[in-house]
Amino acid sequence: MVASRLLPECAGPVPAAEGVSGAAARIVIMTDKPIAIASDHAGFQLKTLLSAEIRALGRGVLDLGTDSQDSVDYPDFAAAIAQAIGAGRAERGVLVCGTGIGIAMAANRHSGIRAAVCHDETSARLARQHNDANVLALGERLIGSEVAKGCLRTFLETEFEGGRHMRRVAKIDSSQTA
Repeated sequence: MVASRLLPECAGPVPAAEGVSGAAARIVIMTDKPIAIASDHAGFQLKTLLSAEIRALGRGVLDLGTDSQDSVDYPDFAAAIAQAIGAGRAERGVLVCGTGIGIAMAANRHSGIRAAVCHDETSARLARQHNDANVLALGERLIGSEVAKGCLRTFLETEFEGGRHMRRVAKIDSSQTA
């Protein structure tokens, strides 16, 4: 059984710093929905670090487990994220396992989930801009903590571009069965 804990809600809109203009001055409007996060045992340490980073960014965290490095099955945690997003309990999700691959594959079996394995900020940005990814999947055994935090920040700050990408995302969504 996967338990959940709701941590502090987000702080709301973040204004641009005084004297900053252009793209750097973009105001990121955040919903009051938390970011769901979960991992298997191989991703537990990185999940803990990223939970703290989400809170440091002023966002709420919905922690769906696991709570230790004891062996567990990653599909259970992918399903928990999918359920939370599908039910509207979370805006987006973050999943962590050893490589990010298995947990992303499991998440993508669920309707409405578009999980992307990212290894750098560019892949995280493009996953949001072009694919409207709503779940970030990371591999604790493959990337360092600073790269993971960069991926997370970029994933949370980047909006979907829409336009020509909308029809492609619609095709992805219409092909999901679970």
